[in-house]
Amino acid sequence: MLRAALLAGMASFGFAFADDHGEAPRFSMDVVFDLEYASDPQISPDGETIVYVRRSMDIETDRVASHLWVYDLESDEHRPLLEGGSAGSAPRWSPDGSKLAFLSSRDGKPDLKVHLVGSDRTYSLGQLQEGTSAPVWSPDGKRLAFSMLVPDGPQTLISLPSKPEGAQWAEGIRVYEDLTFRADGAGYLRPGERHVFVVPVEGGTPRQVSKVPGGLSGPQWLDDETLLGTGNADEDRDLQALVSRVYKLPLDGGEAEALTGADGSAGGVQVGPGGRIAYTFTPDGKKTYQQTELYVMRADGSGKKNLTEDYDRSVGSVRWRGRDSFYALAEDRGLVRLVTISSGGDVSTLTDEVGNEGTGRPYSSGSYSVSKDGEIAFTRRVMNRPADLALLEGRKVEQLTSLNEDALGHLAMPEMMKVSVPSSVGDFEIDAWIALPPGFEKDGSAPLLLEIHGGPHTMYGGFFSAEVQRFAAEGYVTVWTNPRGSTGYGAEFAQAIDLAYPGKDYDDLISVVDHMVEDGYVSEDRLFVTGGSGGGVLTAWIVGNTDRFAAAASIKPVINWTSEVLSADLAAFGAFEWLKEMPWENQELYWELSPLSKVGNVTTPTMLMAGTDDWRTPKWEAEQFYTALKLQGVDTMMIHVPGASHYIAARPSQLLAKTEAIMAWFERYDPEKQDAE
Repeated sequence: MLRAALLAGMASFGFAFADDHGEAPRFSMDVVFDLEYASDPQISPDGETIVYVRRSMDIETDRVASHLWVYDLESDEHRPLLEGGSAGSAPRWSPDGSKLAFLSSRDGKPDLKVHLVGSDRTYSLGQLQEGTSAPVWSPDGKRLAFSMLVPDGPQTLISLPSKPEGAQWAEGIRVYEDLTFRADGAGYLRPGERHVFVVPVEGGTPRQVSKVPGGLSGPQWLDDETLLGTGNADEDRDLQALVSRVYKLPLDGGEAEALTGADGSAGGVQVGPGGRIAYTFTPDGKKTYQQTELYVMRADGSGKKNLTEDYDRSVGSVRWRGRDSFYALAEDRGLVRLVTISSGGDVSTLTDEVGNEGTGRPYSSGSYSVSKDGEIAFTRRVMNRPADLALLEGRKVEQLTSLNEDALGHLAMPEMMKVSVPSSVGDFEIDAWIALPPGFEKDGSAPLLLEIHGGPHTMYGGFFSAEVQRFAAEGYVTVWTNPRGSTGYGAEFAQAIDLAYPGKDYDDLISVVDHMVEDGYVSEDRLFVTGGSGGGVLTAWIVGNTDRFAAAASIKPVINWTSEVLSADLAAFGAFEWLKEMPWENQELYWELSPLSKVGNVTTPTMLMAGTDDWRTPKWEAEQFYTALKLQGVDTMMIHVPGASHYIAARPSQLLAKTEAIMAWFERYDPEKQDAE
């Protein structure tokens, strides 16, 4: 009943449902609530069992629900971890495979639990603070480490008289002294720091073991009595946007020791044979993008060596592979590769089928884990499906689940294809992916919807996207690209927009649009453009530079770099790394790169959308462009998404509201629809 009522309510706002296209229905709005995907697969040490997080869309709560499921590789049995359901996340096997720790939720707070494998027994080690990290087992399997917030009391400045009993006074003032006092997705921050805790697996009180100023996170065990963590204890750490050190933390109360320096950001720590340490490191080269490299060092911090200096891709999710080599994930031209890296820096691909941990936009993603004998569980990329669970043995991939066949198997899905288009500026080839509507005929009459990724240092690829599916189902030839600035194409490509964003990435996007028109896919008169975050920036920049598009929708953009740097949650990064000067030091640069500087040129009907609780690109960024367009008589619309952070489509109904609002706006200005009226 609730499902029917919700979908009927959406229909009352003018949203179209599946229509009759003959042989099979298309991807309609209600399908979104049927989607599921695999995430965070953890294979047992003996390689016989995989526990993974099965995520689904809960229509009752309008949230993404997470449940733990088990796949037995010997019997092919596929079932929930616990009878009656097992809501949870971050499953982690004990070293001997006899126990499984995971996070659950009780009364809105994380609950650390341990399941005894082979039984129906699960017990709690206690409720923890919000934002608790995944648990990490000690080598002897007797303790778990994790990080969580250690709250401070509220800061005070004044003392007021005691209020009379029963009096109703205004809420007291809030005092902030940190540069970052609010964060996207968290809102106004509770005073405090994240620190590392240890708790016995047999039960007991979690004990805080780190006291490093600024806090520590990402714990890993160096041995049974020593932990590693990452953080920054410098006094001016608020101003060091890209500095994070690896610290060694003895559990006997000794002082933490920094093993890496202040010349970049270290993380992803993994301990290997003989106590050697692998970690990822992003140098602070004062560029908006720096390659993330794989380093190794001894347990005392000596003997540091960069293993991927000659590999022109960033690496992450590093795991040891025996004594002298490693597994890692690497983005590469719209793919996520699972690679091996030798001690000499040789890189070899095991599979390029990793991906799809999400349902919104076609961003790169993926995760994996490795058994003692080298079997690998991973999330598998399927272009017209969200992620499924897969097994890699050697170089042979076996897909273990088909989580969405019941929801998608009977639908007419778009045809997907990839093209590479030479940019009109420079020597770069620009990769683009195309979703052709079911039944598409290449006669040059179809509408084009260009969808631009955010970041801008991120990567799109041939990954499932519910938003793309909806656009294509409604007849739009949908195109998404990786213009210069994107990751996965090497440092030169990503750094090409340093102090030049927006800039020639605009030309890359227009080159792809030109290709689509000239090759007969779409009509020149039916071009539409949208994008979110960095894609919203470029959408606003596009309409400020051309009147070619029939309509545009700029989602959660930056419109004015001065107001963005001085009010968003990444002030230090914006001032010191992105623009490299303060707004009052080089206002000419800030204005030159702001889409607001082009608003006087805009004639394209442009919709703006922002979340009311977005602190990454606050809503007043979009509002400035909206007000400027209103003042000069350009058709525009401002949409607020109540309670939404920068992840504006985090809830299923928000994803639907976003896609349907974009298409409703475009329909107003589609020449073919206007002629039909």
